[in-house]
Amino acid sequence: MRSRNNQSGFTLLELLSVMSITSFLAAIAIPQYAGYRSGGFDRRAQHDLRAAATAQEAYYLDNDHYIDCDQSSCSTLLPDLGTLSHGVVLDVTTTTTGFTASAYHPQGTGEIFHWNP
Repeated sequence: MRSRNNQSGFTLLELLSVMSITSFLAAIAIPQYAGYRSGGFDRRAQHDLRAAATAQEAYYLDNDHYIDCDQSSCSTLLPDLGTLSHGVVLDVTTTTTGFTASAYHPQGTGEIFHWNP
């Protein structure tokens, strides 16, 4: 007959200790990751806003006026812009002397970035 003392494995206390440490580390890491991710979406919106402003100025040099556009039409109306980041909401409004623009990303922090030259 086999003796029960020769069995190997983890005790319940060891398993609970590992689970509690893992849970504690996950509770710290998950909110940090969410913050980094939303900040990345905000930086996409800022980048697209700067690119749209530069493309507007290039368009003005060629045509002597600015043009209204949004995220769906800016890429085709402003040939120097290229493609915008996926999900960025962009709005460019012209005035008699210039333009204003705003951009944000729905998955970002909720901040709306503005361009007022």
